[in-house]
Amino acid sequence: MNVVIRVSKETQEKIKEYYKDKKRDKEIPYVVFQAEDEDTVITMYTSGKIMFQGVSADVDANMWKAIDGQEANEEDPKKKKEKEDKYYYSTSIGSDEVGTGDYFGPIVVTSCYVRKEDIPEIEKLGIRDSKKLTDEHILKVTKDLTKIVKYKSIIVNNLEYNENYDRNYNINKIKAIMHNKVLWDMAHEETNYDYIIIDEFAREARYYEYIKESPNVQRGITFMTKAEDKNLAVAAASCISRYIFLKEFDKLSDELHIPLPKGAGAEVDKVGEEIVEKYGEDKLKEIAKLNFKNTERILHTMVM
Repeated sequence: MNVVIRVSKETQEKIKEYYKDKKRDKEIPYVVFQAEDEDTVITMYTSGKIMFQGVSADVDANMWKAIDGQEANEEDPKKKKEKEDKYYYSTSIGSDEVGTGDYFGPIVVTSCYVRKEDIPEIEKLGIRDSKKLTDEHILKVTKDLTKIVKYKSIIVNNLEYNENYDRNYNINKIKAIMHNKVLWDMAHEETNYDYIIIDEFAREARYYEYIKESPNVQRGITFMTKAEDKNLAVAAASCISRYIFLKEFDKLSDELHIPLPKGAGAEVDKVGEEIVEKYGEDKLKEIAKLNFKNTERILHTMVM
């Protein structure tokens, strides 16, 4: 699938910053920036057009259109608000993941069950998408959050991740399998809900293709972009996933006796080199996502 959009200069800079660690190095005529993010290739042309190519191209393109403010122009604001309220003020099950953009640390997926009557208490904790909250805030409020909501989490460490990825499982397939597991478990314990909502990282048909071999497949899911802003079950799942990720991340740092940086930037490469020097190359198989470009940069530097 190919999707072409135009966005403001400001949003173009945000796109380049967001994908900077996944930028392709090769030079292409009339192209100012190109990156590969999981199963989507993003190409920014000198003309100002931005092309998204891949199975999730429409999801990624719509995300940036929304950030650019174009979403509001495509739908009547009143109808849009009514639609969002329907999903927000509801008893729902939602899921979200953390760790897919971090070289070190596990992937954590959580599903949450939020009752409509508990929404005011959750709002008092300032719960929303974990990417918009500081780690300090998440560490402070998540214990209280887990007293209000029911949740189920699954953790995939990087040794498991690398073993799966070697079997031609891409990141979206791994995420889909994890989401399906926690959603199935929750929906079959808590059957009184209005919606099951997931933040759309793959098109619905593609999502179900990913999980077709799973013994239990949860259906009846509502897929939406920026779901963590529109539904508190997804937002709560985001925060709990982040809380677990932070605890696991700190535990890993303590075991290595090396403070690990988050993300996949230049600082990660430096620490990766330190780990290889101290523990050997095989250690990366246990603690890092080997398909990231960081691995190539780290090992290339070590050889030189």
